[in-house]
Amino acid sequence: MKLELQLFAVPFRKVSKTRGRKRRTHYKISENATVTCPKCGAAVRGHRVCANCGTYKGKEVVKEKEVAE
Repeated sequence: MKLELQLFAVPFRKVSKTRGRKRRTHYKISENATVTCPKCGAAVRGHRVCANCGTYKGKEVVKEKEVAE
């Protein structure tokens, strides 16, 4: 009778909380990138309609009355 054993990679020692947290210090969330609206100059996230004037790529997408509500 032959046993088939599978060996897995196992850490030699337990990684302490501090060591694990030190390794993860570079996993940070980045700030949202903003650009200025060419029409009104407000800060807008990229590839989105301006909440101030309702334009996108120089064209009016949302009318000003709808934006004010």
